[in-house]
Amino acid sequence: MSPTESSREENVYMAKLAEQAERYEEMVEFMEKVAKTVDVEELTVEERNLLSVAYKNVIGARRASWRIISSIEQKEESRGNEDHVAQLKEYRGKIEAELSKICDGILSLLESHLIPLASSAESKVFYLKMKGDYHRYLAEFKTGAERKEAAESTLLAYKSAQDIALAELAPTHPIRLGLALNFSVFYYEILNSPDRACNLAKQVFIFYCFAINIFSFYLFVIDVEQLKKSKLVWLLIVLGSSVSEAIVNCFNLILPQLDLIVMATPCIQ
Repeated sequence: MSPTESSREENVYMAKLAEQAERYEEMVEFMEKVAKTVDVEELTVEERNLLSVAYKNVIGARRASWRIISSIEQKEESRGNEDHVAQLKEYRGKIEAELSKICDGILSLLESHLIPLASSAESKVFYLKMKGDYHRYLAEFKTGAERKEAAESTLLAYKSAQDIALAELAPTHPIRLGLALNFSVFYYEILNSPDRACNLAKQVFIFYCFAINIFSFYLFVIDVEQLKKSKLVWLLIVLGSSVSEAIVNCFNLILPQLDLIVMATPCIQ
């Protein structure tokens, strides 16, 4: 085994330890080292997923913090508490700087290493989706020209991923469905286009409510962990009561079966 291969395995192992210890910043560091040591071949599926999980947790904590502080800021503003508003703006700015740094880090890695080395359709869609996701996270808090630029970059990345997914991935592929769901969130939250968001979301949910491949559906739910959180909330709003009711009923029928699959296959949790 070459020193590079040994170092790669060690960093993957340390990333797994960091994940178990919930030290996600360090997990990011270990997986960045792995990505940067790979010059002629793409990451394995395991490595790719570890990198994604690491960044998802690091960015997720900051996004949650930003939403909380922004909400408090709005309340204080409505009460006319100018001193508190000034403090909150400063604190929000600190969080936004952290968000920008995290997004810039993964976007740089995607552009320099991950996307150029991607050879399979699955990995190309995965990384382009990831690129779109992190530009979308920037668009969530940027303003003016910066927000417009982030939104345009998101749209371009998602469309590129969608073109490949539609041509080369099965309709039931978890990554293709995760892309469609995130694309719909982008239309709804960033572009304020509920009709387009609804059309995309319907394709995802209605299809899977009647799909036979429960295992693929489970993987999709795992890949898109926000499904049962905010994304599902707005989805039920834009789809309308009748469709929403059908989806909820479907979830009530399917989710117990998914729990059985989880118990039978702990390796995919």
